Amino acid sequence: MYKVNPIAMLLTVKMMLDWLSETDMAAKLEKAISEVISEEKVRTYDMGGSNTTLEIGEAVAAKL
Repeated sequence: MYKVNPIAMLLTVKMMLDWLSETDMAAKLEKAISEVISEEKVRTYDMGGSNTTLEIGEAVAAKL
């Protein structure tokens, strides 16, 4: 099980979407990431939690 925080990678995807002029999807992705962080329910070890990389990704995807 991987326990690396994927948020930086997801924000890179947001920047790519902006570059591709997919601004609506970029904004939705950024909002989803922000909501997951602010809820403090799903966190990797570097954020004081014990969730996996996949669980963070799934939490962000569920917000989309």
